[in-house]
Order: sequence, then structure tokens, then C-alpha cells
Amino acid sequence: MLIFNNTTSSSSSFLLTAFPGLELAHVWISIPVCGLYTVALLGNSIILLAIIIERSLHKPMYYFLSMLSVVDLGLTITTLPTVLGVLWFHAREISIRICLIQMFFVHCFSFLESSVLVAMAFDRYMAICSPLKYATFLTDMMSFVIGLIICIRQVVFIFPSVMAVNSVSFQGGQELSHPFCFHPDVIKFTYTNPWISNFWGMFLQFYLNGTDLLFILFSYILILRTVLSIVAPKKQQKALSTCVCHICAVIIFYVPMITLSVAHRLFSSTPRVICSILANMYLLLPPVLNPIIYSLKTKVIRRAIYRLLQFKGPRDYSVRNLRGRWDRRRQFSST
Repeated sequence: MLIFNNTTSSSSSFLLTAFPGLELAHVWISIPVCGLYTVALLGNSIILLAIIIERSLHKPMYYFLSMLSVVDLGLTITTLPTVLGVLWFHAREISIRICLIQMFFVHCFSFLESSVLVAMAFDRYMAICSPLKYATFLTDMMSFVIGLIICIRQVVFIFPSVMAVNSVSFQGGQELSHPFCFHPDVIKFTYTNPWISNFWGMFLQFYLNGTDLLFILFSYILILRTVLSIVAPKKQQKALSTCVCHICAVIIFYVPMITLSVAHRLFSSTPRVICSILANMYLLLPPVLNPIIYSLKTKVIRRAIYRLLQFKGPRDYSVRNLRGRWDRRRQFSST
């Protein structure tokens, strides 16, 4: 998929960068990075399989969690080839067209994750603030409709941006700040004035992610007001405990994303090493931590994963069958 030519560059390609100044240690740095990618791929795949196989998890809350796992898998797979290519093989060159394709998927999955987090906040709002309407309103069909609206929203806002970027000419041979293609980083190397494209990208990000974040905050204000009106402290704690995982997912997604975007667009003097660290946090923190948090804090998910990983072969089945026959014979003989 990607065309790598080590450190050579041409007018139709960019040069990727992993950790500036630490090129000699890339092989050692790749060990924890590869471990994080493995955790992200395995963790999200296991949660997705557990939700698909376990019928007791066929509920709106877990449907949205499966959407989150799919988005995290997509974001991980999108950046995996270039990140490991730079760290393992010093393969820095990437063609401009492939770079634009990767940039599209990176931002598309990022906006999708933000929208899925909004859907999960709405699910928590309905479950706590309107528990009587929860089962009748958030049906399987309504969950499917919400997922469809999320996808349509991305197409409506992302497609015009793709057409606009596709018509722009870029200065090839430039060095990017990350081991993947990020819009604020790429748009600096256009022949035309990058201010308009940069402003549009910032407006799009703050409009989509900003409205999503405001909706999440508003949902939790209503949730907190409902929880504080509950008299029993145990019921308050139980209601809030169902939101802990989602709050953690919101924090680990929005904080690195906003910090990286602001560092690129508003602070041009930000050291490249800091930008590189922020970029890797932005890429790896949500896909790695989301499955860990949900599997540790949610008993139903933990039990489903345990049943999924528990091996029950034909030998175990035959042993149980023989034991059952032996017990029946003993009961029959005793009578």
C-alpha cells in the first residue's frame, strides 16, 4: 500500500519523521510502540468479538462500545504501516497521494470516534435520567439509525474537504513532523497560501469535535443533576459508576487531540519532539486504553471476554458427558 524509499525524497513525496534526534534508537523505541499496537489490535478485537458472540451484550450500550472498538481498530490499522516502517526500516518517504489518503482516514476515524462518544453519552443520559423510556426508545433499530446518522455526518463534512485538498498542489520533498500524515502538518507545504486551508481545517475540527464535546458536557450536567436528586447514596454511587468508563474514554481522546491541534496551529515554535510525543499519544492512547478500561471496570464485559477465551474442546465435553452417565448409573443402582 505504501511506497517507501528510505530517506530519499522527490517532488511527489513527503518525508515522515518519528522521534527527531533519536534516529539511532528507533529499533529500541519500536519495541514498546509495537507492544502498544498489539494491545490495541488484540484488545479491541476481543471486545468486538465478545459483543458479537455474547447475546446478553446485544444492548444499545454495548452496540456503541462495539462501534468504538471498530473505530479504534480503523485508526490503529491506518497508521500502523507508516509508524513501524519508519521505526524498523527507516522508510520515511511516502507519496503525496498515499499521504492524502492516510490523512483522510486518520481524520475520518478521529471524527467518528468523537461522534460515537456522543452517542455513548446520550445512552448514559437516557439510562440515568429517563430509565422508563430507555428500553422503549433505544431499541436495536434506533441504535442502527444513530450509527447511520454518524456515518452520514462524516460524509457530509469530510467529502467537501477531500475535494478541496485534492485540488491543491503540494511542495514535494518536505519533512513532516510525524510518522503519519496529519492535516495541520501537511497543509503547510502547499504552493498557495495555507492560511485558508489551515483555518478551514481548524474550523472543521473545532465545529465537529467542539459541538460533540459540548453535547457530552451538557449530558453530564443533566446526569449529575439527576444523580444528586437521588436520596440513597448507594444508588448515587451505582449510577455514577456506570459513567466512569465513558468519562475516561472522553478524557483520553479529547485531551491529546486538542493539545496536538493547538500546538500545530497556534504555536508554530513548539519543539518537534513534543509534537511527536503528542502525536503518538493522540494515536495510541484511546485504542490501547479503551479496551483495558472497559474490560476492567465492566463486569459483564469481563465475564464475556473470559467465556470467549475459555477453551472448551470436544474432550472436555466427552468427559462431562461420561461423568453425567456415571452419576446417573450410581443413582439408579442406589435405588
